[in-house]
Amino acid sequence: MKQCVTRQDGIKNLKQETGPVPKPGDEEVLVKILAVSLNYRDTEVCNGEYGHHKSVESDKSNLVPCSDMCGTIVSVGSNATIWKTGDRVLSTFNQTHLSGQILEENMSSGLGLPLQGVLTDYRVFPEYGLVKVPNYLSDEEACTLPIAGVTAWTSINWMRPIGDPVTGSDFTILLQGTGGVSIAGLQIAKACDLRIIITSSSDKKLEQAKALGADHTINYKTNPDWQNTVLEITNGKGADFIIETGGALTLAKSFECVAFGGCIAAVGYLSGKEDAEGNRMNTNVLALKRNVTLKGILNGPRDRFEEMLRLYEEKKIQPVVDSVFPFDEAKHAMLYLESGGHIGKVVVRVANPQTVP
Repeated sequence: MKQCVTRQDGIKNLKQETGPVPKPGDEEVLVKILAVSLNYRDTEVCNGEYGHHKSVESDKSNLVPCSDMCGTIVSVGSNATIWKTGDRVLSTFNQTHLSGQILEENMSSGLGLPLQGVLTDYRVFPEYGLVKVPNYLSDEEACTLPIAGVTAWTSINWMRPIGDPVTGSDFTILLQGTGGVSIAGLQIAKACDLRIIITSSSDKKLEQAKALGADHTINYKTNPDWQNTVLEITNGKGADFIIETGGALTLAKSFECVAFGGCIAAVGYLSGKEDAEGNRMNTNVLALKRNVTLKGILNGPRDRFEEMLRLYEEKKIQPVVDSVFPFDEAKHAMLYLESGGHIGKVVVRVANPQTVP
């Protein structure tokens, strides 16, 4: 089989190699991988920049990157009872995170670091590390959901019990940018009838977001005080939910425009890990000012993933795929993602369905 490997020494050094097809063991299944979606995390892994936790440290040996795949089960190991040959499945990100709050030990089960990832022809999974693909989704659409979709869903619903998601136009969500998590959040929020505000530095991307259902758009480049615009749009109340993907240059502004008692989901740091002056915020003061909950979101558990997929199935949500690259151009796909020119998700097509044995 073919697989892509990195020594975490730069995307340009991502290479393709061949190796034997693995065999499933006890309570495992072998999956023929059809499509893989890329995440910003994958670019950091390949560049040797990802290290949020001691359990994801690596010796820089050859690593198969990426965590999000859609594939077909081609072989079932002994005592595996959940799946059968021919089932179409999606991977979960942290394989052992099945329910509730993520624990430290779950971090060691992350695909694409520290575990070998999915940018490969075949991979063995524990049978609990997969979920069923809704039939209406294409492989390319489905593979976008394990990180982007689940992160957005968990950001909105982590305080709610399973089966009782947030719904209704009384709630306003603020989405930063038009990357994978934000666009998934937009589509989920639209399906749940939330009022949607989204920011971007590109008017073209904002027009695309408007076509997807955004109620209000803000160009943060031409309107750097966008937090004031959010307050104007909401008549001073602020956004009930903010999916905070910016980081150092946006978090203080998010605190200023979140609703009293609202939630900020700390998802990413696309604007950097510190501001231009290296300043630090007094988050206690900012959080107390509006009684805010600031929650780090590291994806979500399998049961939340399955809950989200039920909504996708009911509403027939079509994930936004910006572009699809062939397997031999995986490096170019990664560089394109890193450039930030996309809207929604970038996908690598690993194999066609007719190649599945």
